[in-house]
Amino acid sequence: MTPHEAEKALAEAEVVPCVEMQLADARQLVEACLAQGVPALVHREACSKPSCSPKFQVLVRPEDAPRVASLLQQRWMDSLQREGLLPEGQAPQAVPEDGELPCPACGTAAPLVKGACSDCGLQLE
Repeated sequence: MTPHEAEKALAEAEVVPCVEMQLADARQLVEACLAQGVPALVHREACSKPSCSPKFQVLVRPEDAPRVASLLQQRWMDSLQREGLLPEGQAPQAVPEDGELPCPACGTAAPLVKGACSDCGLQLE
C-alpha cells in the first residue's frame, strides 16, 4: 500500500491514535503498516503547554489497531532477538491476543507479581 492509497482509505474513515512516539519512529511504523496493507498516517498532536515537546500519533482505523499492536510486538521481539537479549535457545514468543506482553529483559509473557516480572524480577510498574 502506498501513502497516497492510505490517505484515500482513511479520508472518510473513523481513525484513532494507536500509538504516540517520536516522528522518526512514527514514520517507520507507518511504513511497516503500509507494507502489511494497513492504512496508517502520522499526525502531530497539538499541545497547549509551552514546554511540551512535539508528539506524533499513528492514526489507523479502529479495526486495524490489533494488527498494529501485533506488528509492534513482532518488531519488539525481533529487536530482542537481534540484540541477543533472549535467553539462549529461547525463540521469540508470540503473545496471544488476550495474553500478557513480554518482559523487555527476559521475554517472559506472564502476569506481573507486585508490578514485577514473575521470572526475572524486573520492576515494570
